[in-house]
Amino acid sequence: MKKVSFAEFGGPSVLRLVDAPEPHAGPGQIRVAVRAAGVNPVDWRIREGQKLGAHPIELPSGVGLDAAGVVDEVGEGIDDVEVGDHVFGEGSSTYAEFAVLSAWARMPDRVTFEEAAGYPSVVETALRIIDEVGVKTGQTLLVSGASGGVGSAVLQIARDRGITVIGTAGAANQDYLRGLGALATTYGEGWVERVRRLGPVDAALDLAGSGVIRELVELTGDPGRVITIADLGGPDLGVRFSGVAGSVRAALALAADLISRGRLHIPVDTSYPLAAAAAAHTDSQSGHTRGRRVLLP
Repeated sequence: MKKVSFAEFGGPSVLRLVDAPEPHAGPGQIRVAVRAAGVNPVDWRIREGQKLGAHPIELPSGVGLDAAGVVDEVGEGIDDVEVGDHVFGEGSSTYAEFAVLSAWARMPDRVTFEEAAGYPSVVETALRIIDEVGVKTGQTLLVSGASGGVGSAVLQIARDRGITVIGTAGAANQDYLRGLGALATTYGEGWVERVRRLGPVDAALDLAGSGVIRELVELTGDPGRVITIADLGGPDLGVRFSGVAGSVRAALALAADLISRGRLHIPVDTSYPLAAAAAAHTDSQSGHTRGRRVLLP
């Protein structure tokens, strides 16, 4: 099969499309013929060699955690899906024609493979950090860098829980945030005062790593009410860096439920062929995403 791999840490150019043996499902796993693979910031952080303890790797390594596809192999002990089912989930080396998944859910009706591939990691991350920051129904959550995949999921999950969200993003994404139910404002000079005019903030999430931790602590009044998934320097300011995944299966079940109820939709910003994984990483690292990026084997 074809898969994307890298033999050294570095920039997008280290990614190569190579011939590789097909993987096989072990106990408690399934294999899918990949129809789409999600592109996540954690993918390029691992490729760069950043210290992410939840994802230790050995080189050469495949790339990718998220995929949607057709089940074509079922491991021992699995009885909730069978060959031919359409699923989305999380596994390893999903930038490939075949991938093994360790967590999955059936794809909701009327959802394409491209759309489904964009949900697993972002919904798990969104659900985890909302719970970790401790924001409750009736409170207000500030989300810095709100228009990407995780931000899109945070806004919609929070709305479903009765949480008010203030989201910051570029000028071109203001209507997008408002369409997801957020109070929107731009980042850049004066953004703290613009947020204050929208109301008091009970908790905050840093999704972009754009150097705003001090301001988020100022707005919430407590570093314990701020979580970052993008700024490795956050702990130096008393802010928790959240990088260890919680229950992916629970997140997938939540995603399927919200999608089925029309409460969650994350658009696909750009689709790339598998051979263009380097371009997908370059674009992902540039930011300014609206929704998700996916690879199509």
